[in-house]
Amino acid sequence: MAGANARRRIWGWWFFDWASQPYNTLLLTFVFAPYVKELLGDGSAAQAAWGYGVGAAGLLIAVLAPALGAIADRAGGRMRFIWLFSALYVIGAWGLWYAAPGDFNLALIMLLFGLGLVGMEFATIFTNAMLPDLGAREEIGRISGSGWAFGYVGGVLALAIMLLLFAENAETGKTLIGIAPLLGLDPEMREGTRAVGPFTALWFAAFMIPFFLWVREPRRPGAETMRQAVRAALPELRLTLRHLPESRSLFAYLGASMFYRDALNGMYVFGGIYAAGVLEWSVVDVGIFGILAAVAGALFAWIGGHADARLGPKPVIVACVAVLTGVALGVVFVSRDSVFGLPVAAGSRLPDIAFYVLGAAIGAAGGALQTASRTMMVRQARPGRMTEAFGLYALAGKATSFIAPLSIGVVTDLTGSQQMGITPLIVLFLIGFLLLSFVKPDGERAAPWSES
Repeated sequence: MAGANARRRIWGWWFFDWASQPYNTLLLTFVFAPYVKELLGDGSAAQAAWGYGVGAAGLLIAVLAPALGAIADRAGGRMRFIWLFSALYVIGAWGLWYAAPGDFNLALIMLLFGLGLVGMEFATIFTNAMLPDLGAREEIGRISGSGWAFGYVGGVLALAIMLLLFAENAETGKTLIGIAPLLGLDPEMREGTRAVGPFTALWFAAFMIPFFLWVREPRRPGAETMRQAVRAALPELRLTLRHLPESRSLFAYLGASMFYRDALNGMYVFGGIYAAGVLEWSVVDVGIFGILAAVAGALFAWIGGHADARLGPKPVIVACVAVLTGVALGVVFVSRDSVFGLPVAAGSRLPDIAFYVLGAAIGAAGGALQTASRTMMVRQARPGRMTEAFGLYALAGKATSFIAPLSIGVVTDLTGSQQMGITPLIVLFLIGFLLLSFVKPDGERAAPWSES
């Protein structure tokens, strides 16, 4: 019975990845982002606006994540935080329905999008902190990789449903299989594409049910009240941050992940807008690209999890960052007129094929990188302070998360070129790659400062 309960708990934890992935797949990258480009009518303007909006949400996450993690470690009750941020996810996603053509309030839509993004990111902090309780140290790489792969499969399925049954082509009003959007949605008002918001919200609400039914937190003796936790956690967090450089491996890892995850998120966030603006792809074209990238991500997240279990997370991370650096450089040299510096004839499909290949590489390396990164965080963190550690991990991911979108927005504005706007990602990957050389594969289990 204990074994069955443990397996059910792992499956419940995996369902968070399945439930939450469509926010990344459908909204952040492959359906809603290129739709915003269509509404604004200009790829550079859309890329800049998207950069400013996502960057602002990332800044809020960076400020609050470590404090919330520290409070949760002292007070317990991660599940109540997950309930709260799940509600923000649903509200924010649902509100994107109001991005109607002809009556488009960009500020309101970006506010709602940011609300849902904040909900997703904070809920992820608390679910990631549960990873060490799901299995032995040598098992968590496989558990993490399988969960990430499961989430990617959910993202692919959700994307396929949207493209086949709902998201219409702007010119024809038909979905990928040549039908009008289901449920009588009006293609003239782009209701099929706008339905991506409510669809994402309902998907999350439905598939979080197994998580809330099957995942139980271990009881923590001596848990504090919320008021006590708030009073004690913030001074303790300040102490942790002040002494963080003394734990060199953890400090280096947080720094490395800060840069390479920011660059990877930049690829995800701007991939759809880049393809829509530079290659003139429709929402459906970008969606097909998304399916290819997500399938590659699912496969290599699973492969990466098993490689992590055999070799440890660091070799997986190093290899993936190297691949992504090369891909970022390659993306800059793909346009409708040329591929890697070679001119192509008008109407050639070579730029599309090249971008599909690069998209698959982004999905593959990104999937393996993300699952290995969260198991590496478990190895670097102090036992008993896991939620605080993942709060710091979120801080590392978001403290500079405004750099990629804002630098892309600024460079795009200054140059008027979407291709040049992507170049900051190359620098971020290289910085992350350099800092990884200071990271110990198994971390430093003993912290140099007081646990109390």
